[in-house]
Amino acid sequence: MKVRIIGSGTSTGVPQIGCTCSVCTSSDPKDNRSRASAIVETDDARILIDCGPDFRAQVLHLPFERIDGVLITHEHYDHVGGLDDLRPFCRFGSVPIYAEDYVARGFRLRMPYCFVDRRYPGVPDIPLQEISVGHSFPINHTKVLPLRVMHGRLPILGYRIGQLGYITDMLTMPEESYEQLAGIDVLVMNALRVASHPTHQNLEEALTVAQRIQAKETYFIHMSHDMGLHAEVEKSLPENIHLAFDGLDIYL
Repeated sequence: MKVRIIGSGTSTGVPQIGCTCSVCTSSDPKDNRSRASAIVETDDARILIDCGPDFRAQVLHLPFERIDGVLITHEHYDHVGGLDDLRPFCRFGSVPIYAEDYVARGFRLRMPYCFVDRRYPGVPDIPLQEISVGHSFPINHTKVLPLRVMHGRLPILGYRIGQLGYITDMLTMPEESYEQLAGIDVLVMNALRVASHPTHQNLEEALTVAQRIQAKETYFIHMSHDMGLHAEVEKSLPENIHLAFDGLDIYL
Protein backbone atom coordinates (compact mmCIF):
# COMPACT_ATOMS: atom_id res chain seq x y z
CA MET A 1 0.00 0.00 0.00
CA LYS A 2 1.11 3.56 -0.71
CA VAL A 3 -0.30 6.69 0.90
CA ARG A 4 0.41 10.01 -0.77
CA ILE A 5 -0.26 13.05 1.38
CA ILE A 6 -1.49 15.57 -1.20
CA GLY A 7 -2.45 18.09 1.46
CA SER A 8 -1.17 18.46 5.04
CA GLY A 9 -2.69 21.79 6.09
CA THR A 10 -5.70 23.12 7.94
CA SER A 11 -8.67 25.09 6.59
CA THR A 12 -6.73 28.30 5.84
CA GLY A 13 -3.81 26.54 4.18
CA VAL A 14 -0.21 27.60 4.65
CA PRO A 15 0.89 30.20 3.72
CA GLN A 16 -2.18 31.85 5.18
CA ILE A 17 -3.39 34.82 3.14
CA GLY A 18 -2.00 38.07 4.48
CA CYS A 19 0.36 36.48 7.01
CA THR A 20 4.07 37.33 7.16
CA CYS A 21 5.12 34.93 9.95
CA SER A 22 8.24 32.80 9.58
CA VAL A 23 6.24 29.76 8.47
CA CYS A 24 4.12 31.56 5.87
CA THR A 25 7.24 33.21 4.39
CA SER A 26 9.46 30.13 4.63
CA SER A 27 11.42 29.00 1.57
CA ASP A 28 11.20 25.36 2.69
CA PRO A 29 8.57 23.63 0.51
CA LYS A 30 7.67 21.42 3.48
CA ASP A 31 6.16 24.51 5.10
CA ASN A 32 3.63 24.87 2.26
CA ARG A 33 0.53 23.06 3.53
CA SER A 34 -2.51 22.83 1.28
CA ARG A 35 -5.84 21.60 2.61
CA ALA A 36 -5.71 18.07 4.08
CA SER A 37 -6.23 15.16 1.69
CA ALA A 38 -4.58 11.87 0.75
CA ILE A 39 -4.56 9.23 -1.98
CA VAL A 40 -4.33 5.60 -0.86
CA GLU A 41 -3.23 3.00 -3.40
CA THR A 42 -3.79 -0.67 -2.59
CA ASP A 43 -3.36 -3.77 -4.74
CA ASP A 44 -6.67 -3.16 -6.48
CA ALA A 45 -7.97 0.31 -5.57
CA ARG A 46 -7.03 3.97 -5.71
CA ILE A 47 -8.88 5.82 -2.96
CA LEU A 48 -9.06 9.56 -2.28
CA ILE A 49 -9.63 10.67 1.31
CA ASP A 50 -11.41 14.03 1.33
CA CYS A 51 -11.51 16.39 -1.63
CA GLY A 52 -10.90 19.97 -0.58
CA PRO A 53 -10.74 23.24 -2.50
CA ASP A 54 -7.05 22.69 -3.38
CA PHE A 55 -7.73 19.32 -5.05
CA ARG A 56 -7.26 20.49 -8.64
CA ALA A 57 -3.85 22.03 -7.90
CA GLN A 58 -2.85 19.02 -5.79
CA VAL A 59 -3.34 16.50 -8.61
CA LEU A 60 -2.36 18.48 -11.73
CA HIS A 61 1.22 17.16 -11.58
CA LEU A 62 0.25 13.57 -10.73
CA PRO A 63 -0.44 10.75 -13.21
CA PHE A 64 -4.02 10.93 -14.49
CA GLU A 65 -5.47 7.67 -13.19
CA ARG A 66 -8.84 6.29 -12.14
CA ILE A 67 -10.17 7.06 -8.67
CA ASP A 68 -12.18 4.11 -7.38
CA GLY A 69 -13.81 5.94 -4.49
CA VAL A 70 -13.70 9.02 -2.28
CA LEU A 71 -13.92 8.69 1.50
CA ILE A 72 -15.38 11.77 3.19
CA THR A 73 -14.52 12.47 6.81
CA HIS A 74 -17.04 15.31 7.23
CA GLU A 75 -18.80 18.10 5.40
CA HIS A 76 -16.65 21.13 6.20
CA TYR A 77 -15.64 23.06 3.09
CA ASP A 78 -11.90 22.45 3.44
CA HIS A 79 -12.64 18.71 3.07
CA VAL A 80 -15.28 18.73 0.32
CA GLY A 81 -14.86 21.97 -1.64
CA GLY A 82 -13.18 20.22 -4.59
CA LEU A 83 -15.79 17.56 -5.36
CA ASP A 84 -16.83 19.22 -8.62
CA ASP A 85 -13.21 18.93 -9.79
CA LEU A 86 -13.62 15.15 -9.91
CA ARG A 87 -15.36 15.50 -13.27
CA PRO A 88 -12.24 14.72 -15.40
CA PHE A 89 -11.81 11.44 -13.51
CA CYS A 90 -15.30 10.37 -14.54
CA ARG A 91 -13.84 9.58 -17.97
CA PHE A 92 -12.76 6.32 -16.32
CA GLY A 93 -16.29 5.70 -14.98
CA SER A 94 -18.27 6.85 -11.98
CA VAL A 95 -16.41 7.96 -8.84
CA PRO A 96 -18.46 6.88 -5.81
CA ILE A 97 -18.51 9.19 -2.80
CA TYR A 98 -18.69 7.44 0.59
CA ALA A 99 -20.15 9.51 3.43
CA GLU A 100 -22.39 9.34 6.49
CA ASP A 101 -26.10 9.93 5.94
CA TYR A 102 -26.16 13.49 7.32
CA VAL A 103 -23.18 14.44 5.14
CA ALA A 104 -24.82 12.88 2.08
CA ARG A 105 -27.96 14.92 2.76
CA GLY A 106 -25.86 18.06 2.79
CA PHE A 107 -24.30 17.20 -0.56
CA ARG A 108 -27.73 16.71 -2.12
CA LEU A 109 -28.73 20.18 -0.94
CA ARG A 110 -25.50 21.98 -1.91
CA MET A 111 -24.76 20.14 -5.17
CA PRO A 112 -28.21 19.02 -6.39
CA TYR A 113 -27.13 19.09 -10.05
CA CYS A 114 -24.86 16.10 -9.34
CA PHE A 115 -27.55 13.90 -7.82
CA VAL A 116 -30.65 14.30 -9.99
CA ASP A 117 -31.96 11.50 -12.20
CA ARG A 118 -31.19 13.39 -15.39
CA ARG A 119 -27.84 15.15 -15.15
CA TYR A 120 -26.80 17.55 -17.87
CA PRO A 121 -23.63 16.70 -19.86
CA GLY A 122 -20.37 17.40 -18.07
CA VAL A 123 -21.72 17.06 -14.53
CA PRO A 124 -19.44 14.83 -12.44
CA ASP A 125 -20.69 11.26 -12.05
CA ILE A 126 -20.18 10.92 -8.30
CA PRO A 127 -22.92 8.67 -6.87
CA LEU A 128 -23.41 8.87 -3.12
CA GLN A 129 -22.90 5.75 -1.03
CA GLU A 130 -24.07 6.13 2.57
CA ILE A 131 -21.90 4.39 5.15
CA SER A 132 -22.11 3.79 8.90
CA VAL A 133 -19.64 3.71 11.76
CA GLY A 134 -18.30 0.22 12.46
CA HIS A 135 -19.68 -1.32 9.27
CA SER A 136 -16.86 -2.14 6.85
CA PHE A 137 -17.39 -2.04 3.10
CA PRO A 138 -15.32 -2.87 0.02
CA ILE A 139 -13.90 -0.59 -2.63
CA ASN A 140 -13.13 -3.21 -5.25
CA HIS A 141 -11.62 -5.83 -2.92
CA THR A 142 -10.12 -3.34 -0.46
CA LYS A 143 -11.84 -3.35 2.93
CA VAL A 144 -12.56 0.04 4.50
CA LEU A 145 -13.71 0.45 8.11
CA PRO A 146 -15.29 3.79 9.14
CA LEU A 147 -14.73 4.68 12.78
CA ARG A 148 -16.05 7.44 15.01
CA VAL A 149 -14.05 10.46 16.05
CA MET A 150 -15.25 13.73 17.54
CA HIS A 151 -14.46 17.10 15.95
CA GLY A 152 -15.25 19.04 19.12
CA ARG A 153 -18.92 18.08 19.52
CA LEU A 154 -19.41 17.15 15.85
CA PRO A 155 -19.31 13.41 15.13
CA ILE A 156 -17.16 12.72 12.06
CA LEU A 157 -15.38 9.75 10.50
CA GLY A 158 -11.89 8.34 10.58
CA TYR A 159 -10.94 5.30 8.52
CA ARG A 160 -8.94 2.11 8.82
CA ILE A 161 -7.73 0.58 5.55
CA GLY A 162 -5.68 -2.53 6.23
CA GLN A 163 -2.75 -1.46 8.41
CA LEU A 164 -3.41 2.26 7.86
CA GLY A 165 -5.37 4.53 10.17
CA TYR A 166 -6.41 7.96 8.85
CA ILE A 167 -7.90 10.57 11.20
CA THR A 168 -8.34 14.30 10.72
CA ASP A 169 -10.00 17.16 12.61
CA MET A 170 -10.26 15.08 15.77
CA LEU A 171 -10.36 16.37 19.32
CA THR A 172 -11.34 13.09 21.01
CA MET A 173 -12.53 9.62 20.08
CA PRO A 174 -14.41 6.87 21.91
CA GLU A 175 -12.77 3.78 23.34
CA GLU A 176 -14.20 1.62 20.58
CA SER A 177 -12.25 3.56 17.95
CA TYR A 178 -8.99 2.95 19.79
CA GLU A 179 -9.82 -0.75 19.70
CA GLN A 180 -10.54 -0.60 15.97
CA LEU A 181 -7.12 0.96 15.36
CA ALA A 182 -5.19 -1.65 17.33
CA GLY A 183 -2.18 -3.11 15.56
CA ILE A 184 -1.92 -0.63 12.69
CA ASP A 185 1.45 0.03 11.09
CA VAL A 186 0.88 3.64 10.01
CA LEU A 187 -1.26 6.35 11.64
CA VAL A 188 -1.98 9.59 9.79
CA MET A 189 -3.60 11.99 12.26
CA ASN A 190 -4.32 15.67 12.83
CA ALA A 191 -2.25 17.97 15.03
CA LEU A 192 -3.32 21.57 14.48
CA ARG A 193 -0.81 23.63 16.43
CA VAL A 194 1.13 23.89 19.70
CA ALA A 195 -1.54 25.83 21.63
CA SER A 196 -4.80 24.16 22.61
CA HIS A 197 -7.90 24.44 20.42
CA PRO A 198 -11.60 23.81 21.22
CA THR A 199 -12.27 21.38 18.34
CA HIS A 200 -8.89 20.00 17.17
CA GLN A 201 -6.00 18.21 18.85
CA ASN A 202 -2.93 20.29 19.55
CA LEU A 203 0.54 18.80 19.30
CA GLU A 204 0.68 17.56 22.89
CA GLU A 205 -2.73 15.87 22.63
CA ALA A 206 -1.80 14.26 19.31
CA LEU A 207 1.42 12.90 20.78
CA THR A 208 -0.53 11.37 23.66
CA VAL A 209 -2.97 9.65 21.29
CA ALA A 210 -0.16 8.46 19.03
CA GLN A 211 1.67 6.94 21.98
CA ARG A 212 -1.50 5.14 23.03
CA ILE A 213 -2.24 3.72 19.57
CA GLN A 214 1.39 2.63 19.14
CA ALA A 215 1.52 2.54 15.35
CA LYS A 216 4.97 1.77 13.99
CA GLU A 217 5.02 5.20 12.33
CA THR A 218 2.79 8.24 12.88
CA TYR A 219 2.47 11.28 10.61
CA PHE A 220 0.74 14.49 11.66
CA ILE A 221 -1.48 16.41 9.22
CA HIS A 222 -4.03 19.26 9.25
CA MET A 223 -1.41 21.67 10.59
CA SER A 224 -1.71 25.44 10.70
CA HIS A 225 1.12 27.95 10.49
CA ASP A 226 1.02 28.01 14.29
CA MET A 227 2.54 24.52 14.35
CA GLY A 228 5.86 26.14 13.50
CA LEU A 229 8.58 25.44 10.97
CA HIS A 230 8.69 21.86 9.72
CA ALA A 231 12.43 21.46 10.18
CA GLU A 232 12.40 22.72 13.76
CA VAL A 233 9.35 20.82 14.99
CA GLU A 234 10.49 17.59 13.34
CA LYS A 235 13.67 17.62 15.45
CA SER A 236 11.61 17.71 18.65
CA LEU A 237 9.45 14.66 17.89
CA PRO A 238 10.03 11.02 18.86
CA GLU A 239 11.92 8.96 16.28
CA ASN A 240 8.81 7.27 14.84
CA ILE A 241 6.57 10.36 14.80
CA HIS A 242 6.80 12.92 12.02
CA LEU A 243 5.22 16.00 10.52
CA ALA A 244 3.75 15.10 7.15
CA PHE A 245 4.16 17.44 4.19
CA ASP A 246 2.52 17.90 0.81
CA GLY A 247 3.82 15.28 -1.62
CA LEU A 248 5.01 12.84 1.06
CA ASP A 249 4.75 9.17 0.01
CA ILE A 250 4.34 6.60 2.79
CA TYR A 251 4.78 2.90 1.99
CA LEU A 252 3.41 0.07 4.11
